Parts: sequence; C-alpha cells; structure tokens
Amino acid sequence: MFDVIIAGAGPTGAMLAAELRLHDVRVLVLEKESEPTPFVHIVSLHMRSLEVMAMRGLLDRVLERGRRRPVAGIFAAIAKPAPAGLDSAHAYLLGIPQPVLVGLLEEHAIASGAQLRRGCAVTGFEQDDHGVTIELAGGEQLRSRYLVGCDGARSTVRKLLGVGFPGEPSRNDTLHGVMEVRVPQEQIAATVAEARETNQRFLLRPVGEGVYSVVVPAAGISDHTEPPTLEDFRQQLRATAGTDFGVHSPRWLSRFGDATRLAEHYRIGRVLLAGDAAHIHPPTGGQGLNLGIQDAVNLGWKLAAHIRGWAPDTLLDTYQAERRPVAEDVLDNTRTQMELLSTEPDPQAVRRLLTELMDFDEVNRHLIEKITAVGIRYDFGPGPDLLGRRLHDIDLTQGRLYDRMHHGRGLLLDRSERLSVHGWTDRVDYLADSAAALDVSAVLLRPDGHVAWIGDDQQDLDEHLSRWFGRSVTDHASEPAPMPLRGR
Repeated sequence: MFDVIIAGAGPTGAMLAAELRLHDVRVLVLEKESEPTPFVHIVSLHMRSLEVMAMRGLLDRVLERGRRRPVAGIFAAIAKPAPAGLDSAHAYLLGIPQPVLVGLLEEHAIASGAQLRRGCAVTGFEQDDHGVTIELAGGEQLRSRYLVGCDGARSTVRKLLGVGFPGEPSRNDTLHGVMEVRVPQEQIAATVAEARETNQRFLLRPVGEGVYSVVVPAAGISDHTEPPTLEDFRQQLRATAGTDFGVHSPRWLSRFGDATRLAEHYRIGRVLLAGDAAHIHPPTGGQGLNLGIQDAVNLGWKLAAHIRGWAPDTLLDTYQAERRPVAEDVLDNTRTQMELLSTEPDPQAVRRLLTELMDFDEVNRHLIEKITAVGIRYDFGPGPDLLGRRLHDIDLTQGRLYDRMHHGRGLLLDRSERLSVHGWTDRVDYLADSAAALDVSAVLLRPDGHVAWIGDDQQDLDEHLSRWFGRSVTDHASEPAPMPLRGR
C-alpha cells in the first residue's frame, strides 16, 4: 500500500512527488502516456518558481538548461521595462523547454525515492475511511492512503470525484505549433515586430536549429473538432503577417483556447486536486505551469504531515483555503489580459490607458509581482505586512537562506539567539544568526517559505509552532537534542 498515488507526471505531479519524498512518504506517480512528450515547447519559470527551485536545491540544474530574460512585457504583452529593485534574488524569467523541465523534476522525484509508472491510466477509484482503491485501465487495482489528481485540464480524477468545474468556455482559439521556416531570422524579426503592433497574440520564437515556436490566432479556422494542419498555420500566418514564412516540417501542432474554469473543491475526503486539474485559464503571462508547481509546494508538506501523524487537525484544509484564492486571482488577471489583447477598439482604448498607467513604478511593480507570484500574501490573521508572505532569499552570515531549506522542513531564523524550537526539532530547524539581513527579531518559516510568525516571545512562538507543526514532543528526555544551525 502506498501513502500517496499521484495521477499525472507533469510538472505539478513530479514536483509534488519530490516534496512528499522529503518526508519519507511512499509515493507512486501514474502517467497515462507511455513516453514523455517529445515536442519542444518553451515555458517561462517566474520569480517565485525560481525561488522554489532554489529552496529545493534545483536552481543550478534548471539554470543550466534555460535562458534568462528580463521580467518585462509580461502583462498583456505591454512593453514596459521591469522596475528596479524587485523583491527577489532571482528577478528574471527563465525560458526552458517544458520537456526538459519535466525531465529534471522527474529525475529529482525518482532520485528522492518516488516510483513512476508510465502507460497507466486511472479509470476509477473508491475511497473509504482508511484509503483509496484506484483502478487502472486493464483492471489492475492499487491501494493508497491518498490520491492526488495532477492529470491536467481534462482531469479524470476530477470528473470521477464529481467536483464541479464552472467557468467560461473558450471564445478565442489560438494555434500553437513547432516547425521549421525558410525565411532568414532578420526578416522574421522585422515582420513579427510589425505584425505585433496590431496583434499581440501572434509570435514566432526560435527554439534552435531553424525550428520555431509559432503562435497565431485561429479565428479563420472553422472546424474546431479536428486537430490543426500545417495548411491551417499557413493560412493564419498569411492573414496575420502577410506571409507564411515558408513553414514546413512540423514537429507538433495544436490548438488552445481561453477557457477559464476553477474547481469548486480542491479536496473531497482522501482525494485532492492540483495544477490544471484544479484550474484552467488562458496562457497570457505564462502563469499556468508556475501556478501548478506552487500548488505542489503548498500541498506537499501538509499532506506529508497528515501521513506522518503530526499535522494539526485543520492543516490540510489550508491547502484549498490558501491556493484557491490565488487561482481565482490568476483567472481574473488572465481574463483581463485577454481583453487587452483584443484588436477591437474599446479594449484597445483601455490598453492605451493602462500602458500610460504602467509608467508609474508602483503600477508596473504591482502587476509584475502579481504575474510572478511574489506578491502573494496568505491570510494568517492580523500582523505585520510580512506575515503570510514568502521571505525572499536573504543573505546570512554564511551563505543564503534558501540553502538552508533544501529538506522541506520548517525553519526558525532567530537574530536574537534567545528562542528555541524544543519540542519540534523533528519538524523545524533552528538557525541563529544575529547578522541575518532581516528587519525583525525572528521569523518562523513554513516549508514553503511563507512567514508563519514574527516576534521575540517564546510563548507566542510556541503557540504558532503548534498551529503549523502540531503538538510538541512533551517528553523532552526522549526528544533528540536540538542541533541549531549556526549562522556564523
């Protein structure tokens, strides 16, 4: 019997598997496809996701395979430079082929001890008070304490669970493909720049060796029931840019829409949803993959805490309470961006006005922090503005903060050097560093890097340790002796 079975080996499922393995949870990932997706689709890792990679010791591997670019022009493709002093040590976007990223996350999960089975489609399940019985295509049955659906927008797990997925159907379809072109790069760049002055939903981006990622509106394609053809791309390219760029030898052709939907529940009993299984929205701003990875990091330690037996009663409920409002906000901002990308006169007038407003540093900064998720603040109750926010990767006397968070545990960063995590040393690390680049006496960080407590009072700290990390070990004689991480 497994502790957790995850349906779907995309970035959300692979990240969740690795997070669970940090806590010795027995994990099986089931992927219905027999082979990894072969096509090259470039995705952008945003600032918060790059911070997550740093927190788990993955950043160097990801940076080696990606290409950095400025955090600019990501809200509705409005060309404004990023403001100075963004609140992150990783204030850039990282373009990386999605198959490469998924492969890195899969390798990380498997190296951590997760099992992965391909060609295994979930066709049914039943849950009871003790676990979930999962049925696979072919009739095989598996047993697990929990099941998590990370199986995409058409999630089988969500449908079998009977969770509503309300929202709006697609109104504006877009063609997306990877193919070769016969036109020189200089001509492509000039033509694309001219066409994008009136149509921001059009793009040709090189992915290497004469191969391009092509994005073009599908407004002239009448048959939405059939996969797009290369001729569809040629037709739409000529309509949009006046040339088909000599496209040929397609690697992959697809169509996506701007449907916007949000699951009514992220959890029913022992079955949970994450990533696109819980929310879908237009790809404007490149938020979808990042949102799923961050779902996984929020959920992983909480689900592991329940399985390990130390979670407070309401801890797992905070997954939906925290992440569903974040998805709601993403749905709202992508709806807004799609309107601003319209070529109709009224949306274009609003776009011109917003373009002016983004000359104000605070407006531009707010929108960038929204898209890149560094502006998220969970509701932990009244307190300083930092409470509920993630703490960026600050300097310590030796090294940086995120280097101390690779193991997915809580962390007390104590500049006063007077506090203690006695009773929780099996779940929370202690770091004394009087010179840490921090404006407060001490902070308690959850495993996802969000600030759960700020202060200098031991009794108040103990109450918050109990809130997030369960009851203390009352028999201190049997508790392992604390081994504080010294900052100097």
